[in-house]
Formats: sequence, C-alpha cells, structure tokens
Amino acid sequence: MREPAFWHRPRSLKSHFLRPLGALYGAIAERRMLREGIDAGIPVLCVGNYHVGGAGKTPTVLALTNLLRELGETPVVLSRGYGGKLRGPVMVDAERHTADDVGDEPLMMVRNVPVAVARDRVDGVALAKSQGATVILMDDGFQNPGVMKDASLIVIDSERGLGNGKVFPAGPLRAPLRGQLSRTDALVVIGDGHAADGIASEIASRDRPVLRARLKPDAESLEKLSGKRVLAFAGIGDPERFFRTLRASGVEIVGSRAFADHHPYSEREIQDLSVDASRDGLTLVTTEKDLARIHGGDGMLPYVQGVVPFKVTLEFDDAAKLRDFVADRLYKAREKRFSAR
Repeated sequence: MREPAFWHRPRSLKSHFLRPLGALYGAIAERRMLREGIDAGIPVLCVGNYHVGGAGKTPTVLALTNLLRELGETPVVLSRGYGGKLRGPVMVDAERHTADDVGDEPLMMVRNVPVAVARDRVDGVALAKSQGATVILMDDGFQNPGVMKDASLIVIDSERGLGNGKVFPAGPLRAPLRGQLSRTDALVVIGDGHAADGIASEIASRDRPVLRARLKPDAESLEKLSGKRVLAFAGIGDPERFFRTLRASGVEIVGSRAFADHHPYSEREIQDLSVDASRDGLTLVTTEKDLARIHGGDGMLPYVQGVVPFKVTLEFDDAAKLRDFVADRLYKAREKRFSAR
C-alpha cells in the first residue's frame, strides 16, 4: 500500500471527511487492545509502531537480537509474515521459502536469527518455544492482543513522526494515540529530525526510556558503491528515508524510483530498471528487504545480479541504556512468572 500524501499534511479535506471512519476504526482498535493475551511462559519483547507503514522495526529487531545473545539468551523472532501466502506456523527456511511464501521481512531476518511465521501469534509462540527460544521477539503486533507482552518498544522516524496524527483511514495511526502511549515501555527514535520530539517528551515524562538511534551503512555496501553513480529504488514504508540515507552516506543518486510498501515486483519492472541503469551508466541499488522480494519471483535472477543491496544496522546513542532496560525487563518477567507458581 502506498501511503496517501494527505496523511502527512497538517490540514486536508480528505482527512477531515474520513474522521468519522477513523473514529469508528479507532474505537474498535482501542477496545481490542484491552483484551488480555495468553502468557507465553517466557519473556516476550514486542517491537512495534503507532502507525501504518515502516519506521525501522526490522533493524531494531536485529539490533535487539544481537543484544539478547550478548546477554546469553536464545531469541526467536515471531512475525505475522505480511505479504506471504503461508499462514503458518512455520519456521522460515531461506533455502526453501521465498518472499511470496513468508513475506520479505522474515526472509531478510532469517539470515541472522530464527524466524517463526504465524498468522495466529499464539500458535507462533508454541513453535518458537519448540525451537529452544528463551525470549520471543515480536516483529510488529503491538496492537494485537493475542500474546501478553513483557515490554513494548515503539519505533518512530524522527523525520516523519506521526504525520497528521489522525487514526486510519483519516491518518496513519493504527489506534488512538492516548491508548498506545499508555502501553509503551520504551520509545526508539531513529534519525536526527525533530518530528518525534513531542512524543519523545511525553514518553520521558512518564518515566519511560527514550532511546535515540541512527541507521549506520554497512562498510561493504559503501565500498561497492564508492565512486559509482546510482539509480536507487525502494518499495518500503518510506522510500524517501532510504534515499536520504544513501545521500547522507555520500552516494550519488542520479535517479530514484519509489514503489508502494511491500511492492511485488514484476519481471518487467526489474528489467526496465536494469535497462534504464545500463543506458545511463548507473548502478542499481535497493534495500535488503526489496532484494528479498525480487528474488522471490520466477525467472528474475538474471536481471538482479548487478543490483547492490544497501545494508544498514541500527546504532544506539546510548547502548548501555538499552542493555539495562532489556536486562531489567527480562529479570522482572521471569520473577513475575516464578512468583506466580
């Protein structure tokens, strides 16, 4: 889905006329969030957004994966597998599955951490535990009440914030902000912009940590693009953020193409991009997530051999603060379950 432009304007007639639908959607979503989920029996850390679309959940999940391993844990990611046709529960296998099967994000993450895909997250919990998980990392699912969370870390982009601040379809929010704020245990603000400053102040006033972070380009990706002029393309929640990251890393973007989030690329689209790049002497570059989707199609590999995936990792300004928060939540989660025996 491509986000409507009016979601990111302060005033819009379209948004105004859609407010009644937003109020209805929001009331249903808020009531749903009040339901009590099942206890997974092991700690559950949820990485989510207040809004529709991306803000950096996947790199946040991968950063938490590394941290949990440093703490001696065995994390397994639980994903709904958005965009995939398999309902699960199933453990993602990079050799057997494509993005058409399990979605682009799980296929990308499985190179670093075991990923369970399940439309029913309760079934996914059981599968993750059967794999020896000591901690479940939920990729999205903040608004889903199926599984009780021991900590919810909300990711927000510092440049875009919450758009017009209205509930879907009048705006990008998945539920009224008030109810979402009350269930937020930590806020991760990605980037150096100021659009999320108000939300960050609100979370800090509730004595909950605000963690600042930024996307750090992979050295190998930068080396491959050194001295190259590129044609960049992306089908993610905010393609412009990807293009900004490239420019900030010193990559010369001659042309760019933006597609809808989770866009299912056709062979013709990739062929056309390849022809355009070749004609102008450009190197094609895209995100790891997009590349996972491209490899999911039949007969498309000849067209993507020259595409450079621009890899990034999430680097926190105060890694010790994040470590202390996670360690404390794990301790409290286990203490609570031990006391309830």
